[in-house]
Amino acid sequence: MRQRVGSVTKSFTAAAIVQQVAAGRIRLGAPIGAYLPKLVPGARGRRITVRMLLNHTSGIAEYLPYAFQSLQGFPSDPDVSSLDDNRFRQFSPEELIEMGLGAPAVGQPGGPTGVYSNTNYVLLGRLLEKVTGTTAEKYITQNVIRRAGLRYTGFPDGPRLKGPHSRMYESFYGLIDPPGDYSVYDTSWVWMGADLVSTTGDLNRFYSALLAGKVVDRSYLTEMQHVVLVLTRDGQSKIDYGLGLHKVEIPGCGTFWGHDGTAWGAQTLSLTRADGERQLSIAMNLVRWNRLDSTGCRSTAPSTKRSRPSRGKRCAGTRTTRSRGKTTA
Repeated sequence: MRQRVGSVTKSFTAAAIVQQVAAGRIRLGAPIGAYLPKLVPGARGRRITVRMLLNHTSGIAEYLPYAFQSLQGFPSDPDVSSLDDNRFRQFSPEELIEMGLGAPAVGQPGGPTGVYSNTNYVLLGRLLEKVTGTTAEKYITQNVIRRAGLRYTGFPDGPRLKGPHSRMYESFYGLIDPPGDYSVYDTSWVWMGADLVSTTGDLNRFYSALLAGKVVDRSYLTEMQHVVLVLTRDGQSKIDYGLGLHKVEIPGCGTFWGHDGTAWGAQTLSLTRADGERQLSIAMNLVRWNRLDSTGCRSTAPSTKRSRPSRGKRCAGTRTTRSRGKTTA
């Protein structure tokens, strides 16, 4: 069943950019201002490189609090009205980029620790269009999605999804009670950062193909797997982040690569072990259900017992089974 997969889209966008690096049309170390001087002018355009956009070390701020203005006061001012206000609003990439660049910088370009920002990937979408002469959606469909052999993955052409798909319910930490149905939503607010629709089976196929060198050449895959520390958007943790890829070390299981993502009412995680022998893809259609405590931290699931972690060296519970195109672990 199809679902909005949120920021998992970034792995697809990054793969498309790296293909253009391999073709000689983009240089990872080149300043973004050399390609998009009107969008990123001046000193920032000269200092911020393509690589910095890909691994979130550009220092460019997140635009979401400005696109969804009622969330700026969260959690002290719990107003989520902009989620409904923007349901059918169409944002242009230029609007989103202007919001991100207009906000205070979150770091120096190329700093040792990056800060996760969707603005980076909206800029990469415009870069991809500049060097290919076609839309980012069309290029990624033809050169990433089809190359990976995916059947149920694509970009929506409007607020309503076509074909069988999950209903997507958003709680926003209990402020929307009962959770609201956000299955119908214009996702121009995320564009090349989080716009894709896919299935868990297709995501497994994509990361298998990517790590096998079938989407980008292995030498460039190595570039994608060069990680830096990146502060997550909620500011609560740091992750190892490459060029559109998370690196996750699971004790007793090995090194996994992939991405997670959310959209209003949908959450997805897809990880594949470096050798391709283990995979996990999960899609959930009730998001941010857990309320915040008095300190602003998320509470744990009510009446849910925690399972005891495996102490053995074998990667327990990760053998995959396939049913109707969907992979479960």
